[in-house]
Amino acid sequence: MGLERRPSLADLVTNRLRQEIVDGTFDFGCALSETKIANRYGVSRTPVREAFARLELEELVRTEPQSGTYVFMMDREEFAQISETRSVLECAALRFAFERNLPDLKTKWRQVQSDMKEALDTGETTRYSELDGTFHDVLFELASNPYLTRARGVFAARMEAIRNRLGLTKEHTSKSFAEHTNLVELIETCKIDEAVDVLHRHITKKGAGFWSVPEQKQVLQNKYDKLL
Repeated sequence: MGLERRPSLADLVTNRLRQEIVDGTFDFGCALSETKIANRYGVSRTPVREAFARLELEELVRTEPQSGTYVFMMDREEFAQISETRSVLECAALRFAFERNLPDLKTKWRQVQSDMKEALDTGETTRYSELDGTFHDVLFELASNPYLTRARGVFAARMEAIRNRLGLTKEHTSKSFAEHTNLVELIETCKIDEAVDVLHRHITKKGAGFWSVPEQKQVLQNKYDKLL
């Protein structure tokens, strides 16, 4: 009988730091100090160093020689390229989910859309952002193709981090909800080609709010220093 492996201290630090980057606790471009992170989490510097290495592979942080480790930044060109790739994967996942698991797709999308409306009406932007991610996760769950899911995993955390920041504006959430509602209605009426077109535009045309995030390193560093 096999024994379940318990998460190591490095696993725990990696998971916590990843989540705090994704949810915006540490903003884009923030310098991450091994010592300060270790003190914050109550651990030694060794698991923090390992967490930095793991998150660099996920491209959530970057290490600059003779400088330090920083939360990732993304310019317009890279955002556009990732959005193009994401569109290819999600549109394929939508077609597969439609062909293979249509009843579940209709049910799950309608439920998530209903929950999104409730979060929007009550002003729960963080909850709304989480549900936005769940809405798209459903496609990969029902596509029944693990290779699509693995391909998406290369940039999934960075896209989640950006989504959480986009979701803070009323303009973005209102437009986002209208597009998600349109997708639900198209799938319920089995208009798959129109739904794929809407999904493609939903993914590739949004993002203006992201570019309003302050990019000056000093502004971000001041916020980080105050947090710690």
